[in-house]
Amino acid sequence: MTTISEKQTHGAKTYIAQGEYAISSEEGAVISTILGSCVATCLWDPVAKLGGMNHFLLPKGPPSRADVSSFGANAMELLINALIRAGAVRERLRAKVFGGAEMYKGLTNAGNQNGLFVLSYLEREGIPCDGQSLGGTQARRVEFVPALGKARQKLVEDSHIVETVPAPEKSHDLELF
Repeated sequence: MTTISEKQTHGAKTYIAQGEYAISSEEGAVISTILGSCVATCLWDPVAKLGGMNHFLLPKGPPSRADVSSFGANAMELLINALIRAGAVRERLRAKVFGGAEMYKGLTNAGNQNGLFVLSYLEREGIPCDGQSLGGTQARRVEFVPALGKARQKLVEDSHIVETVPAPEKSHDLELF
């Protein structure tokens, strides 16, 4: 079953974006994403050889949007519930977390908040975190092999912290985006 926020992998590479997650037990499956201040959580059940990854934007959103999968608590619950439906046992879940970079100095601390949120959530839920790469000033490309619980990251070389946000140029032109 595939929806806008859930992707089922079938032995190939699956890319997930903000608000999405994917699960698989296929031996050759790889789930990947690119993160800046967002966080991705890789969860797997080592006995069932089943795992998945989510990608969330912020720890929490406005109350009117509590069901949106790009917010931390909802993203975590969606991933955990999908894994359990597919045969994982909650008490055996293990985690690795990535992201939470400070991409724009002084503009926001969303990356730090995301990192603190995910570690706190895992601790509260009793899910051991076996590895983490949080913070810093560079984006990351993360690949996760869900059947084996193996993850790797590569820092994205051309994305460094922006010290200041440039002031908009004065113009009478109208820009639509």
